[in-house]
Amino acid sequence: MALDVAQAPSTGPARRTGRVPRRRPPGGGVRRGERLAGWLFIAPVVTILGVFLLLPILMAVWVSLTKWNGQGSPFQAGVPMAGASNYTRLFTVDGLARQDFMTSVRNTFYYVLIVVPTQTALALVLAMVVNQRMLKGKSFFRTAFYFPSVTSSVAISVVFLFVFANSGAINSLLGLFGVHGPQWFADSRGVLHLLLGGLGLVNPDAPPSALAGHQMLGLSWWDWLSGPSVAMCSIIALVVWTTSGTFMLMFLAALQNIPQQLEEAALIDGTNRWQRLRYLILPMLRPTMFLVVTLGLIGSWQVFDQIYVMSQGGPAKTTLSPAYLSFRTAFKDFDYGSGAAISFILFGIIVVMTLLQRFLLRERDGAK
Repeated sequence: MALDVAQAPSTGPARRTGRVPRRRPPGGGVRRGERLAGWLFIAPVVTILGVFLLLPILMAVWVSLTKWNGQGSPFQAGVPMAGASNYTRLFTVDGLARQDFMTSVRNTFYYVLIVVPTQTALALVLAMVVNQRMLKGKSFFRTAFYFPSVTSSVAISVVFLFVFANSGAINSLLGLFGVHGPQWFADSRGVLHLLLGGLGLVNPDAPPSALAGHQMLGLSWWDWLSGPSVAMCSIIALVVWTTSGTFMLMFLAALQNIPQQLEEAALIDGTNRWQRLRYLILPMLRPTMFLVVTLGLIGSWQVFDQIYVMSQGGPAKTTLSPAYLSFRTAFKDFDYGSGAAISFILFGIIVVMTLLQRFLLRERDGAK
């Protein structure tokens, strides 16, 4: 006699466990209560970020579209609106505002061009030195190289002011070789002008008419090609010294993550140090290299505290940076709208530079 289907013995999960399996809830397996609990857990962090990060950014965007002078509330009805003119006049309107902004961009461009490659190369060299297995006193050298990075930038900037003073250590050292050092933080001459003048190619005090007569964005070609000033070079030396230690630790962690078997295999193949560095170490350090260069770009374009302590944009605005210009425009000239606009333009420059660097690195990977 055929067995009734309804009475057929079950061999599924319900038969083995004695329970009917529950249906999987919709939404990727997350129950409604679990989803609510997740939102409750992250609600404090989201609230704090929204109140203290997102809301001030939105308020700053509104301020950048006004002519607020700092008195009263920027959201009251009597505040005059400027619209996009706070942004456009920095690029299109001839005047002191555009000249100062373009001067700050030029100064920071040379600053970034020197600081980022120098601090990256120095950090890599220091990391390779302290990564040597036969090196004695590794802890001492790691601490010594990293110590400037954790020291207050204001304190180090004050020390550098004494070091580069007229009677400071640098000028005293140059005096031993019969060289009279310049007044470092009072010399506004560009180092490229000084170099070409020393070679007798140009006269730094009388720029060529072909370069001085033509302008781009409010500055002459002679100003764009002047190079960093002597004062800016002093600040560059300070920044490279204080930031290389942090990036050294990043490179050191990446170097210690390289399998030792690969280096031993390269030694067996008869490679020298340069070949191992070029074909083995640098390719494996590419992610760390991207991180170091990206952080260097962001930090270099945001330079402020060293400028504020050591030069305040002088001499002759050759150390002026966009971050310090934004501060000075808002809190000293009481033009908060233009100051906020400069800060958002600076943010745009940093984003574009970061994306450009990422695109170039990705294109190089694709080519291989």
